[in-house]
Amino acid sequence: MPTIREQLEAYEKETLSKHAALSANSKGRSKSEPADPLRTCYQVDRDRILQSKSFRRLKGKTQVFLAPVGDHYRTRITHSLEVSQVARTICKSLRLNEDLAEAISLGHDLGHTPFGHSGEAILSRLHPEGFYHPFQSVRIVEELENEGRGLNLTYEVRDGILKHSKGRGPILTNNPRLLADTWEGQVVRLSDIIAYASHDVDDAIRADVFRYDDIPSEIRKALGKNYEHRFQTMCTDVVESTISGDGTRVLMSEPVLHAINDLRTFLFKNVYESNKVKGEFDKCEEILKSLYGYYKEHPEELREQIGEGLFNRYTLERNICDFISGMTDQFALDLFREFFFPKPWPRGL
Repeated sequence: MPTIREQLEAYEKETLSKHAALSANSKGRSKSEPADPLRTCYQVDRDRILQSKSFRRLKGKTQVFLAPVGDHYRTRITHSLEVSQVARTICKSLRLNEDLAEAISLGHDLGHTPFGHSGEAILSRLHPEGFYHPFQSVRIVEELENEGRGLNLTYEVRDGILKHSKGRGPILTNNPRLLADTWEGQVVRLSDIIAYASHDVDDAIRADVFRYDDIPSEIRKALGKNYEHRFQTMCTDVVESTISGDGTRVLMSEPVLHAINDLRTFLFKNVYESNKVKGEFDKCEEILKSLYGYYKEHPEELREQIGEGLFNRYTLERNICDFISGMTDQFALDLFREFFFPKPWPRGL
């Protein structure tokens, strides 16, 4: 009698699109292991990511606004959940593998630094090898998580995590180094920008950085007046454009692609690089530089933090970069305060 997993794999073959990545056809894991009797390989990967320490730390990492007082601002963990929501919606409509898209979505930002993209830029300047969060996300799942054993994820999940990021580059790309091998990975790349182009607008308005009417009217008209409308417009466009496309990849129409690019430009100018927002992050440079320098001078303290196994495996600067990039915003602030703030003298009798 076939196992539950084998029945699920058979169901995928019967119901999913010819473009879907079937669990039974996965290129597999770096280290061979027995198949799970209940879950497909992509379900196993999703669960491993959800149960990882790196995923839990995302709740304490900035999305846009540093240490916001309000309860409703997004963090890296809520962003990852929203990317997963977008990706699953698109994949269900295209009959792609939702489990694979969910695993990639939940793991795509594991390597993000404290203090958002500013922290990434700072670490890139500090570390001799540079720093790029998709590489770090893959490094986490391959080498750092699980006390240095990694999560041993499938090739397709690791490939999608590695190739999700766009930065300020093109949203759609023909570069094979940036285009995921699976359609699910390509969906996550688009879902990432669909999610943040929607929720960063909401958070910026909540933070009184700009008003909705400040967004150029042609962008508002093309994408919609609120999160739900933007979500519906962009998801529908990806589905319809891909269905009517040439069948070689996931697509987005030129009008919607142009509007998203314009919105992204607007957000960079008025949010990410604005004095009101970026000024707070500029203060973080001294924090990360100081922590980096401290651990170079006190490697024995870093050894205690990360353990002998990892410490002896890599160079000191690689270990410092890994440790700092994994910090939450608050942990970095607390360490800086502990190392560099004067301590009050204890009260005498």
